[in-house]
Amino acid sequence: MKINKKFGNKLLAFVLPFMLLVGCGTTAEEKVQEDSSVKVSSSESNEEVNDTKAGANNKLPNVQILATGGTIAGGGESNTSTTDYKAGEVGVDELIKAVPEMKEIANVDGEQVVNIGSADVTNEILLKLGKRVNELLASDNVDGIVITHGTDTLEETAYFLNLVVKSDKPVVVVGAMRPATAISADGPLNLYNAVKVASSKEARGKGTMVVLNDRIASARYVTKTNTTAPDTFKAEEMGYLGTIADDVYFNNTVTRKHTTETDFDILTIEKLPQVDILYGHQNEGTYLFKAAVDAGSKGIVYAGSGNGSMSEVADEAAKEAEGAGVEVVRSSRTGNGVVTPKDYISANSLNPQKARILLMLSLTKTENKEKIQKYFDEY
Repeated sequence: MKINKKFGNKLLAFVLPFMLLVGCGTTAEEKVQEDSSVKVSSSESNEEVNDTKAGANNKLPNVQILATGGTIAGGGESNTSTTDYKAGEVGVDELIKAVPEMKEIANVDGEQVVNIGSADVTNEILLKLGKRVNELLASDNVDGIVITHGTDTLEETAYFLNLVVKSDKPVVVVGAMRPATAISADGPLNLYNAVKVASSKEARGKGTMVVLNDRIASARYVTKTNTTAPDTFKAEEMGYLGTIADDVYFNNTVTRKHTTETDFDILTIEKLPQVDILYGHQNEGTYLFKAAVDAGSKGIVYAGSGNGSMSEVADEAAKEAEGAGVEVVRSSRTGNGVVTPKDYISANSLNPQKARILLMLSLTKTENKEKIQKYFDEY
């Protein structure tokens, strides 16, 4: 009976923040009892981070949650719907209040960066988020960071951070496949697990990680593989870093260079170069390459069939793009495997969306084809 009551309270605590959105007329503040040891703030500087730590449990690590929206902050009108909802409806304060168990493993603060669906993440938002992460991690009062994010482009943001974060402290990106208003919402446990990983000393030096569905993955290797299933994030060929079964268990390590080992420093970067992805298919023309060049693209990632194969038409258009000063990277639409070097820059084992992230950052450092290829081989 005690277990049922506890489960009921937990479910109530997570669903109540969304009741106002669906017309129930009762606010979360009236129904959810705030726990004073779970601290919520909208920190804008390291000085404010220091202030929020006053009175915290000094025996626990300090974890900052940066919220960006997504399904984990989404709400719908029906608790049986897992697809009909609006992403980014709930703020970080309510997300933290909904999982009070986090106070047992960390001193938690929250900050709302944006509150959108991840399909709307722009280069400007990536830069803003990356700079804020570096700013926070430079503080002695922050031991780890958790970023709540929509799953559709989560792997892109995570890989971007894997390349630009200049700290060995844990950075964990987390999301959910079901909105909080749905039966069996996966957000609360995913968030709890993400904070647990960010609190772990063993998580240091492993680069940016992605935590969903009780698994810990490297941002370099993980990808979304299913449109709606909770176990969508997989590292099929390279494997997971670890698992979460009450405790955190790390089984593998990352051999690719990341975070403090990369050449990329975004501190003074105000704008990232435009890079576009073109999808290879039968009967393709040259016009998409031309359109990208005319629109100001500095780089093109070609998602080719098989081993990054190009049709004769695409090859002709790619060579013209290179002649116009645009770097071309061959990737594959298959989802797994290494694209072997041939003519153009090879994406190695990066999928097209991650190859775009790396090419953007590479172009902030160099336009030398060999140097960019080295980045793809090492990162």
